[in-house]
Amino acid sequence: MPDYHHLEHVKTQSRSKRTLWITLLLTFFFTIVEIVGGLLSNSLALLSDSAHMISDVIALGLSMTAIYMASRQPDSRYTFGYLRFEIIASFLNGLALAAISVGILIEGVRRFLRPEPIDFGLMLGIASIGLVVNIVLTIVLSRSMKEEDNLNVRSALWHFIGDLLSSIGVIASALLILWTGRVWFDPLVSLVIAGIIFAGGARITREAYLVLMESVPGGFDLEEIRRAIRAVEGVEDVHEMHLWAVSTEHYSLTAHVFADERIQPHCIILAINDTLQKNFGISHSTVQIEHARIHPHGEYGAAFLRRKRLGLRSSGRRV
Repeated sequence: MPDYHHLEHVKTQSRSKRTLWITLLLTFFFTIVEIVGGLLSNSLALLSDSAHMISDVIALGLSMTAIYMASRQPDSRYTFGYLRFEIIASFLNGLALAAISVGILIEGVRRFLRPEPIDFGLMLGIASIGLVVNIVLTIVLSRSMKEEDNLNVRSALWHFIGDLLSSIGVIASALLILWTGRVWFDPLVSLVIAGIIFAGGARITREAYLVLMESVPGGFDLEEIRRAIRAVEGVEDVHEMHLWAVSTEHYSLTAHVFADERIQPHCIILAINDTLQKNFGISHSTVQIEHARIHPHGEYGAAFLRRKRLGLRSSGRRV
């Protein structure tokens, strides 16, 4: 079998897998309960929360698929493996949350204009059960995050933090309706829930978008990495450097280096790889050793040679 990478481009996430299965089954069961309860009680806040739970079921289903896909080995077509599916799933989850929040917003405005009667007793009972379920699931997911960092599990955790707040909001709505008799508290809470859902969806979508656009991952300073590489003995200039995330905690770096011709190229490469691994945790890097006189770089290479003749060190700011 061909070897596409010297490092693993798969994820074996047994804890995340077990956690998501437990979470998916509990969420699916309670979603059915909440939909039936919302329809029987005619509570928009409860139905809004059930819509959020439906999005959770979809999100968890995508997350499970992503974990199984991430465990597949690279092949001749997908040489980076299937890790990126985790990010695609997160991106779709975020978009789904945003779409659901807009639907809840529209229905909430309609209920403000045309209030409808509500069975607050049933609404309060189901919301209380939902609060217990969401507390349990939030604890389960947060414990899993301590062992295995995963964007899908992280997004699922934020889903259930939002659900936890939603359940508290629905309970507060039911109590306010009980005490005041004003049913407009129900659509008001649904609008707050819609805001929570939209904020969570926007955050997840943005994070996934940055990975899909291959931006420099958060927590890394490209200029700091460039300076560290230039500090390696034999390195005279660093250019054409790119750093991106294939998936959560799977980073790749490529760079072109003008090197001192008196030092063996493979020694420089080994030293750079060691620097990247020890200082930045980047274990997958591709370094191309070049000589400005042999490898033409246009005006950039010519300027480098002029600085070298004058004894000036290159700033290496070309990307």
